[in-house]
Amino acid sequence: MTIVMPFRGTVKGLQSVFNKKESSGVSADSKYKTDEGKRSGTAPSKPSGTLKKNYVQSIGGNPDFKLSYLKFQVPKHIEVMHTQKLINVCDKAEGNSFYRSTQMQICSLNATISRGKERRNSAQSETVVPPPGKIEFQSVTTDSVILSWGVPKGLKGPKIFRVMWSKGGWSNARKLEAVPSPRHPTAKVHLDATAVSLKRSQGKEMQAIRTEEYSDLEPETEYITNVKSSEPNTVVPPPGKITFSSVDINSLVLSWELPKGLKGPKNFIVKWTKGEWIHGRELEGYSVVKDAHQFEINDLELGQRYIFSVATDKDGNLSEWVENFVFTAVPAPRLLTKTHSEASAVTLKWTKGENMEGIKHQFIITLKSPGKERVAIQTKECFKTISNLEPGTEYTIEVSTMLIDRCSEPVSTTILTEACFRKVLSKMGLEDYYDDKLTLSTVLEINQIDTSESKLESPKSYPEAFLRKLMMLNANARSVKCVSKDVDTDKQNTINPLDLITALFLCSDGFLQQDMVVKMALCQFAVPLLMPNHDTREITMMLWAMREIVRTFSPSKLAFRNLSCEERIVLTDIPLLSFVRLGRTSLSKSQVLNKLLSNTKECYDIFYNRNMEGGDVPRKISEGLVEMTWYLPCGKKNTDKFTEPLAVANLRGDIRDFDKQFSFLCQTSAAVYIFCDESEMDYFKDLEGMVVEARLLLISSIQGKSFTLKTMTIKPSLKTTTVSQRKNTESELVKALQESVPKMLGNCPVKVSLANLADTARRCDILVDEDIDECQGVRKNADNIIQHIANTSMFKEKQLPSQGHIWKQLSLLETEYWRLRNAGNENIEDYRKSLKITEKDLKTHQQRLEIRAAMLRFFHGVASEVQRYYFLKWLEMDLDNLSRNELSDLKDRYKELREKCPEDTEKIAEIDQKISARSLRLEHFFRECGQLFQCANHLPEFSSQRKTLEQLPELCAQMLLDGFPLELVDGDAANIPLKWITEVLRELHKSMHSKSKLKVITIIGAENSGKSTLLNTMFGVRFAVSKGTCTRGAFIHLINVNEHVRRKLECDCIMIIDTEGLKPNQIVQDDHSDERDIEVASLAVALSDATIVSVSSDNSKEKDLLEMVLHAFTRLKNVGKKPLCHFVDTNMSESPAVERKKRGKELVKQLNEVIRKDTRMRKAKITKCSDVMEFDRDTFSWYMPPVWNGTPPMAPFSVDYSETAHALKKRLIGDLKKCQGRGDLMQFISDVDRFWKGL
Repeated sequence: MTIVMPFRGTVKGLQSVFNKKESSGVSADSKYKTDEGKRSGTAPSKPSGTLKKNYVQSIGGNPDFKLSYLKFQVPKHIEVMHTQKLINVCDKAEGNSFYRSTQMQICSLNATISRGKERRNSAQSETVVPPPGKIEFQSVTTDSVILSWGVPKGLKGPKIFRVMWSKGGWSNARKLEAVPSPRHPTAKVHLDATAVSLKRSQGKEMQAIRTEEYSDLEPETEYITNVKSSEPNTVVPPPGKITFSSVDINSLVLSWELPKGLKGPKNFIVKWTKGEWIHGRELEGYSVVKDAHQFEINDLELGQRYIFSVATDKDGNLSEWVENFVFTAVPAPRLLTKTHSEASAVTLKWTKGENMEGIKHQFIITLKSPGKERVAIQTKECFKTISNLEPGTEYTIEVSTMLIDRCSEPVSTTILTEACFRKVLSKMGLEDYYDDKLTLSTVLEINQIDTSESKLESPKSYPEAFLRKLMMLNANARSVKCVSKDVDTDKQNTINPLDLITALFLCSDGFLQQDMVVKMALCQFAVPLLMPNHDTREITMMLWAMREIVRTFSPSKLAFRNLSCEERIVLTDIPLLSFVRLGRTSLSKSQVLNKLLSNTKECYDIFYNRNMEGGDVPRKISEGLVEMTWYLPCGKKNTDKFTEPLAVANLRGDIRDFDKQFSFLCQTSAAVYIFCDESEMDYFKDLEGMVVEARLLLISSIQGKSFTLKTMTIKPSLKTTTVSQRKNTESELVKALQESVPKMLGNCPVKVSLANLADTARRCDILVDEDIDECQGVRKNADNIIQHIANTSMFKEKQLPSQGHIWKQLSLLETEYWRLRNAGNENIEDYRKSLKITEKDLKTHQQRLEIRAAMLRFFHGVASEVQRYYFLKWLEMDLDNLSRNELSDLKDRYKELREKCPEDTEKIAEIDQKISARSLRLEHFFRECGQLFQCANHLPEFSSQRKTLEQLPELCAQMLLDGFPLELVDGDAANIPLKWITEVLRELHKSMHSKSKLKVITIIGAENSGKSTLLNTMFGVRFAVSKGTCTRGAFIHLINVNEHVRRKLECDCIMIIDTEGLKPNQIVQDDHSDERDIEVASLAVALSDATIVSVSSDNSKEKDLLEMVLHAFTRLKNVGKKPLCHFVDTNMSESPAVERKKRGKELVKQLNEVIRKDTRMRKAKITKCSDVMEFDRDTFSWYMPPVWNGTPPMAPFSVDYSETAHALKKRLIGDLKKCQGRGDLMQFISDVDRFWKGL
């Protein structure tokens, strides 16, 4: 291709630029487009490798011009005579293509040049050179163009022009300096070569000196040309420093400071190349930037060094070039996850960075840990197992892509190597309990903590401290910390409470786990749903552990009627919301959940979080734990955040590390909320094959500074939709979630019960705790009993006949035998003989009753020592579920009458009888055992049935040791089955190896005053408490005394007796059942060493209650008992010690006033309360705060109540030290018989 240019006038420089980029054109600028060519040779091609040089000598004479150019930094010169008409430049070197970076210059010579010496026209003239005129294209073909331009105005004499042209930017520029023509300057450029012909207007060509040919330009391609004067240049100020505000893998944004002192519109020339500025190397790009000093460049190669030059362009004059270089980014690896972790090794995997397929590269892995030097590892694979790590150490692991000598930004993750599991247990003093599990009876033992002040001195004391507080329902149980003056020692001793809880669950048997979960739920602690075991690598769903949770709440359908329901949580269909995180987030997910789930006026720490004591300590064995809690409405609009119940699960750790847990939650939840950073979004591309039933919602952030709620779908393709505006604070995010949850549940009302999720867990390769043989083997026995119960009253009459009408009649005859209330004028001996005859007939009838099918199944269930406890728990829970369904309305009615119409005692008593008749609990089966045992001696001595019945006391004694309560006084018959109780306690004495010295603590007091709740809180026991019901009769619990404090207390165990509440102003009944409560209270006081008297906060009944209490104590004068006594006011607000002391004095005064007015007491020569009880005037009166810290069911158990109960417990233990030692269980049996008959 050739360009022919006519010349007119003398110009020292001429530049023509052909640029593929479109331009609007300026003075002396023009653009053209080549014709489409179809003939061969028009397509671009690389230079050939042949060497072609053609030198033609000048036609004599001295040279008038010198043509100079650089080839690969080597200067070249050609001398040109004025008479020469054609300069043809051609130079092809094998393998090189220098034309794109070749610079040429033509200088006028005004002296003879010989032997290499020359003299130039001064090139440093400061004269302003006028530019050429407008460029015009005379001819454009497929391979050439002819352009011309106007002669500069006002410039006389010879003129030289520089022509430059390029395709695709300045990087391809070629230059020619031409001799002048007398008229129009013209040039013909062959587009397939660099051959340049210079013609005069006459059309006569000069002799060619040198020829060089290339094929380069393309058809149908637009080029830009520019012609300007080149010398002398106006001094143009250069741009300021070049900076790079954004650098990506294939694009960047550069900017530069504006030139100083230059006003008006500013244009800049930007050029760049890859690698180094080497002469002859092709430019990557060239561009003109108008009125801006920022430029974005795309389509760069990743991981390459680019040099950028910027010059100011002022009216065609260029400033000096300003340079800077930058490396384009190397794509970072993606989806870095931990696939396996052990105590000393971890396996990681990741995927290649974007656009890295087919590019040879490696990866650099860097390990960092506190106090250690960085370690770098190189690999070519997208996975790596790193060994020789330290157990229980937190490592930050970074992976970078390495391309030749450049590395990408690292992608990082933080992992905690699994501390040697047994080592962690050993640190907490639990190593012996991993195989031989902790039991409830061990935890409830009376030990040094109960008898003296103690401080936490090492992590080995954490488990006991936590369990002690938890058993007493102290909501501060998780805040355990050693007392140490040494800061370093204190740090070493710190354990994350979640690790402590995990360790305790893994070291406890199934029944202690149940008790822990129940109490954690009452404290509003999240409870474990999926428990990881880093020793066996197994995950277990804690279904059995949660089966005992029963909660009362008021959903919208009941709230408007001011009603509530009591439900066993694992059987209740509730929508499940799960909250997980991807990567690390600046926001505490657990703290957000706490604020979301706490009621309007209260905020509770349901989920332990980093802002709590020890919450910032790295977790070692609890990563992968899934905790669960429930939001349960109370039915009050100004309190409830949500009107319907919902379950909430929280996964501890990164979902990339816990595939099973995340998969389980995605299949079982109504919605899964995922906390993540925008930079982590690539992870979700790998979820397309996962089973996802839940709606996915993202809580995405940008470097943790703001948050946006989005919905996400992964099928058929990944898609996100923003559903909330960006939130800048945690409070704004909580509010957005509070609005999101009801909408989401309204659109997707998926409800599930935990019991039904077990199958999903098994499919996800997650164990279920109740799948063990000893648990499932006896479940059928319990189910076989329950499935035959259609009507509880009828069932008791048909299947449990021995405790029914006959037993109640026998109880009345026994009472009448001693009290002789109906003897009238009849001879006492004859009357008692008649009673004995009637009693014998009733017993004969009772003995003839056959053992029914339900009891045979019961015997079968309790026969196995291994399975007994599971059977009893299954039966207890199933019976409770059954009774709850039948008694719910009656209990609501009973509660309503007691609150609104307490004076309607007749109606209250009627409903109470109905509740009693329809109730069916575990104690009814043991009552039947007692009655059958008392009739066993009529059976043949060696019969199998007799043998079975004679084993029942031993089984019941073991039940007492396992933590079940034993009914001492039958609340329905108002009697004690003495033979049965005697044998049970005798077997208990044997089981304790005759070490059964005991002391007794009893509670009596007002009905529904929280007596059972107080005992449960103080001692961690499980006396029955339920909505709308009260204890009937008396029950006992046995607590072991640790061998280290037995000598101080002078006993081996402590017996706790819970009694039926005293009910003033009862209606007199023909069967004298109205006296049952006072008789039971009198017996309990007679058997006790220390007595708690619970006084209701209802002042209207206080006088009547105190009178009943004093009567109970008065009856003991004849048996020589005078127990220590503490009075407890329930549901009282906190009051100062002075106020409590004043209350104590008033109480003594009231008691003495009751005695003074009571005739029976005066006859018994009782003049003051100290005649029947012992007490410390300064400490015997206690105020119990309200049980709940807020509004149930979302309120936690009150810490004040728990701590007051603990203080009372320690006082009682101190009192027992002062009490005179009494006998063992055998002596207690004798006392029961003696006191009951005496009463």
